[in-house]
Amino acid sequence: MRAKHAWRKFVAGALALVAGVAVSVTAAPGTASAAPQTVYVYSAAMNKNIPVRVLPASGGGSHATLYLLDGLRAPNNNSGWLIETDVQQFFAGKNVNVAIPFGGGGSFYTDWQRDDPTLGRQKWETFLTRELPAYLKSAFNSDNRRNAIAGLSMSGTSALNLASKHPNFYRGVASYSGYPTVSTPGFAQGIAASVLEMGGNPVNMWGLWPAGAWTANDPSLHTGNLRGKRVYVSSGAGSPRTNPIFNPASPSFDPIKFSQMVPLETAASISSQLYIASLRVAGVNPQVHITPEGVHWWTHWEDRLKESWYGTLAPSLGV
Repeated sequence: MRAKHAWRKFVAGALALVAGVAVSVTAAPGTASAAPQTVYVYSAAMNKNIPVRVLPASGGGSHATLYLLDGLRAPNNNSGWLIETDVQQFFAGKNVNVAIPFGGGGSFYTDWQRDDPTLGRQKWETFLTRELPAYLKSAFNSDNRRNAIAGLSMSGTSALNLASKHPNFYRGVASYSGYPTVSTPGFAQGIAASVLEMGGNPVNMWGLWPAGAWTANDPSLHTGNLRGKRVYVSSGAGSPRTNPIFNPASPSFDPIKFSQMVPLETAASISSQLYIASLRVAGVNPQVHITPEGVHWWTHWEDRLKESWYGTLAPSLGV
């Protein structure tokens, strides 16, 4: 009997310990630590918990926040930034909270007009500009005054869109290989095709092009909203010269990777350069990195994140 009683006490203690660990993992207010952690933030707009990897700022006091968005095929339980880059090591010791939400594949991180049979309820704009900031303020001492946002490919478009629609919230924005000419013929069809590729219906997102909310979510039509902000825009042009895998004249040529990574980057370069011209007409002087080299892949975006951090994002946040 004593052995059974002792075992019950042991089990009870173990369960209490597990419960305590669970609380720390979900990062209730006041429990944030310097170690990266995955938290689950409830979105009333989407009626579900959204996993978010938080890289907490070093030091005390209130903190600036960088929101780092994933691409078209964003997994629901991780982020390409964590899988493919050294982002956790890069931001270690920096005085900024970095929030990396999981999921959002095919969503363009926007508020959809209607629920989608496949992708469900998509209200990412509400989550990223209201729900997640409120949580980060209570749990990680984000000051909700110094904010920046960055993304690649699909989310490069999204980052510029969100910054343009919420200029009082974001001080800095970076787009890596994005498509900011959203409602322009050709690019609009490419965006619609990418949503379809993920199983969603683009009409549920912004309505039927060119009507609906396509122009309202087109960063190139709202560049004036970024006056006084720090903006970074980059892309390669898909040139295969520096990598034999993408060079049709090379014995190492990979036609599948070529078709996946080169045309997408070429289109991103065209769209980004059109957008940069619109920024300058509006009186915005962005930091720009447009080169012939570079394909649609993480090695390119990892380098551009670091460049944009030092030249645009950190100065915008004052860190």
